[in-house]
Amino acid sequence: APTRNHPLLLLSGVGTNAIGYDLSPGSSFARYMAGQGFDTWILEVRGAGLSVRGSNLKEAQQSAHGVSEQMEAVANNSKISPVKKEDDLTRLATVWDESKLVTKLTETFMSLSERLSGFLSENQSKIMSAKLFDQISKLLEDSQLSEGFNEIRGKLSSLLERRQSSAIAIQIRDLSQNLVNMIEEGQLSVSPQLFDLQERLFSTIDDFQKQLDLIVQYDWDFDHYLEEDVPAAMEYIRAQSKPKDGKLLAIGHSMGGILLYAMLSRCGFEGRESRLAAIVTLASSLDYTSSKSTLKLLLPLADPAQALNVPVVPLGALLTAAYPLSSSPPYVFSWLNNLISAEDMMHPELLKKLVLNNFCTIPAKLILQLTTAFREGGLRDRGGKFFYKDHIHKCNIPILAIAGDQDLICPPEAVEETVKLLPEDLVTYKVFGEPSGPHYAHYDLVGGRMAVEQVYPCIVQFLGRYDSVS
Repeated sequence: APTRNHPLLLLSGVGTNAIGYDLSPGSSFARYMAGQGFDTWILEVRGAGLSVRGSNLKEAQQSAHGVSEQMEAVANNSKISPVKKEDDLTRLATVWDESKLVTKLTETFMSLSERLSGFLSENQSKIMSAKLFDQISKLLEDSQLSEGFNEIRGKLSSLLERRQSSAIAIQIRDLSQNLVNMIEEGQLSVSPQLFDLQERLFSTIDDFQKQLDLIVQYDWDFDHYLEEDVPAAMEYIRAQSKPKDGKLLAIGHSMGGILLYAMLSRCGFEGRESRLAAIVTLASSLDYTSSKSTLKLLLPLADPAQALNVPVVPLGALLTAAYPLSSSPPYVFSWLNNLISAEDMMHPELLKKLVLNNFCTIPAKLILQLTTAFREGGLRDRGGKFFYKDHIHKCNIPILAIAGDQDLICPPEAVEETVKLLPEDLVTYKVFGEPSGPHYAHYDLVGGRMAVEQVYPCIVQFLGRYDSVS
């Protein structure tokens, strides 16, 4: 095929990698498009596939230096209490590693005050600190320590809400020491409620710290993809392919198409060019409120407290665990297959490869933002004030919007909600699937056995009309 004028960018759905576009040599949308002359690129956004976390070396060094100074300040200003001789032999009932516990508590409280600042709201930070305090409180319930703990809890909560500084860090460590001293004194009674308290307290703190680490590690949402990942990829592709007019063609499946819609909306609102020649969206919409999408099951995660209890959704691991129950008798989870592919539309081995290899872990923050697409007004930015569908009518490039007739994730009526907002002279809408078959579910538009004969040629024909360079 002749070489095309514009490179082609493929964007995947939420929590998926490049495999969906390249299942096998004989069932690969990416290779098909490359064979049609398109310089084809697949973007794996942060957290997906082969993407890796990059960092600025200078910033990393400065951050490490700052943490080091803070730790030194805490250490230099900590009070060293003399060791008291203890005659009470009941102390032998529990081996109490005081310094280790003080350090562990201090690190955890500092994480709440420092590491979470900047990407959790003040209210969400309060939820997290309250959660830890409640867990510790349960360990001390029915003992005489509850009153003393509540007093320390109040002081710590007040400190955690303040801006981080070395003075605050010192106070947090002192209060951690007081908390440990209080519990230590209470252990002298060796009451049943406090037996093995140190081990249980360590376990509670460890579990909580792991949750904090997950929240920090998976610290991104939809707008991070839109404002950082996609523009960076587009700029890189332009530099490599050097299109004469500086424009790209783009195809987005599921969330990938939502990203393209959101980009056009932003560009229309800001009055700037998208630098796209034309786009194709596959099973994508900015507004799912009128549809019966199965993704509405994610709505409970829209509660911030619930999202903090579930900082990530390990979609890949969950589907891997469920797959044997969906593909083998007694087929307990057979309904999962229908979400991915319609009956007889994907070879069993390719479906297995897709389920076991295509899905990744999804941050709760990303899910939180995407769930706004199921609320009045449709998808909005992380601040909740910019509604992407309000400005999509300002787009000025050709769009082919494709839906699958048996797509339970993004039904045709959801796709239509966005299509009807687009300029009529620029949008082409197509639903694949016939009453008597074949039918198209969510992934059949990309990897179904009939896609190569029906969907792919339609896309090539559309993009070919807008590939010329003036």
